[in-house]
Amino acid sequence: MAMSRVTHLTPLSPSAAFDTVTDWRRHRVPFTRIVVTPNGFTARTGFGPLGFDDPMEVTLWDPPRRVVLRKLGRVVRGDATITVTQTPSGSAVTWDEDVSVIGVPRVFDPVLRRALGAMISLVLRRLLP
Repeated sequence: MAMSRVTHLTPLSPSAAFDTVTDWRRHRVPFTRIVVTPNGFTARTGFGPLGFDDPMEVTLWDPPRRVVLRKLGRVVRGDATITVTQTPSGSAVTWDEDVSVIGVPRVFDPVLRRALGAMISLVLRRLLP
């Protein structure tokens, strides 16, 4: 599995940062559409008819501190944890993700780790000031 951790500092309060980062519809990832479900959300990534679903289930909800997601897709599996802590100037949002891509050998984990970190950084920069 490839693990990545990204921390983003924001002037938002922990409560506002948590609310923003868990507004799943606002997550903007290239070539991906978010559909909120009763237990979490599904990220549909692809071009036209070619693509895959990445369903995620919320397994822990502890606002404004932490949310844990389980990735249950046929392509991407693993866990993600988003933790919000107070700082003197606002808050720190830390996103940890540990995933595997079905059919991709572990030798490619370093490449997957970098791509995952870049995606998480992009989402956090787009969501938070």
